[in-house]
Amino acid sequence: MVYEVPALPYPYDALEPHIDAETMEIHHTRHHAGYVHNLNKLLDGRRELQSLPLEEILYDIGRVPEAIRQDVRNHGGGHLNHSLFWRIMTPGGSQPPQGTLGQTLIEQFGSFRRMTDKFTQAAMARFGSGWAWLAVEPTGQLTVFSTPNQDSPLMYGCQPILGLDVWEHAYYLKYQSRRADYIAAWWSVVNWNRVAELYARSASRIERKSK
Repeated sequence: MVYEVPALPYPYDALEPHIDAETMEIHHTRHHAGYVHNLNKLLDGRRELQSLPLEEILYDIGRVPEAIRQDVRNHGGGHLNHSLFWRIMTPGGSQPPQGTLGQTLIEQFGSFRRMTDKFTQAAMARFGSGWAWLAVEPTGQLTVFSTPNQDSPLMYGCQPILGLDVWEHAYYLKYQSRRADYIAAWWSVVNWNRVAELYARSASRIERKSK
C-alpha cells in the first residue's frame, strides 16, 4: 500500500480567522506530506506491513521490526493523526452534539462544558509537542488524554474521535507562543457532526465484538 496525503475537504483559508491559511497550507503540504513520504520509504519492500491497514499497524506497533519501529510510530502516527485532524474541522464549526454522543458526554463528564474544559487542560498540559484527544476505550467509555509527539491513541488501545494538534507548527505563525489562544479559537471550527459519526462507528464496532 502506498500512502497519500488526503485532500482537504475545504480551502486553506476556510478556517480563518481561527486558523490562518498560511499555517494550513504549510501544515498540510509540508508537515503532513513529509510524514507520508517517510512512511512510504520505511515500508517500501516490507510486504508483511504494506498489506495491513495503518490503523492495525499502529494498534499493534510492537509487531513492527525494532529497527524501524520508532520511525513508523512517528511517521505513521503523523499521517493517521493528521488525516483525522483535517476532517474533524469545518468552516464555521457545527453545533455541539446532541443525540447519543451528546447524552454520553453528559453522563460521563457531567456536561459538555466539563468535557471541553478537561480536553483543554490536557492540551495545555502537554509539555512540548503532541496531541490532545477524545477517544473511545475498548469498554466503550469515553476518555480524554494527551499523547507525546505523533503517538496515536490506537497505540494505547483507544479509538480517537477528536484530536487537537498542539505541535507549535500547528499555530505558531498566528499565535506564536499563545497555545491557550489557539485552543480557544479551535473550538470554533470543530465539526461535531463528524465527531458524532466517528463515535457511532466506534460504538457499533465494540457492540459487534461483544456479541
